[in-house]
Amino acid sequence: MSTTSPILLTGASQRLGLHCARRFLEAGQALIISYRQEREAVAQLRELGVTCLQADFSTEQGILDFIAQVKSRTTTLRAIIHNASLWVAEDGADAQAFSQMMNVHVLAPYLINEHCTPLLMQSAQADIIHMTDDVTRKGSAKRIAYSASKAALDNLTLSFAARLAPHIKVNSIAPALIMLHPDDDADYQRRATAKSVMGTVPGPEVIYQSLRYLLDTPYVTGTTLTVNGGRHLK
Repeated sequence: MSTTSPILLTGASQRLGLHCARRFLEAGQALIISYRQEREAVAQLRELGVTCLQADFSTEQGILDFIAQVKSRTTTLRAIIHNASLWVAEDGADAQAFSQMMNVHVLAPYLINEHCTPLLMQSAQADIIHMTDDVTRKGSAKRIAYSASKAALDNLTLSFAARLAPHIKVNSIAPALIMLHPDDDADYQRRATAKSVMGTVPGPEVIYQSLRYLLDTPYVTGTTLTVNGGRHLK
């Protein structure tokens, strides 16, 4: 899948994004990534030739500044993968938390898609992929703002797919729990794995495989690929 046009992958300094960045590099794919905080992994990616751009997607100006950085470094993009995510604890009617998550999960993809469409049009194949969340299936009593922002991102998939066809495919991936944290105890792991019929926490490779499918298939657009191990069956 290697092309001379880079893939723009947001939120690639850790966990799912970092794994996918490394896998794209192994496939010979040029990359531009965003990161919020400087980490050792970012320095390693930079040494491997990745264009690493610091970004603050929680404000409109931060998003626009990032777009300007992207445009100053490339005139073409193979794909945009919106992986950057934010979870802020919600304490009742917390307008600031709601606004921040809407900016990261909705406004940033909206503005980046709008401003970078001309770059995608320069590529023979072009894709936009939104990383949403399986929580949008039924909402969340404890994470209302987060769930609403991810649902809005899922809806952007439909609208941009209709607008940008046939040259640019637009899809989303809705994962459930994919990776555990190092400090997750045995009881949490047991409860987490019991939520799906597959009974496992698969690890980040399933997300890279899902990205590859959407990037490589020529006839899928406006679709949400659910990667939840069959949680909807329980």
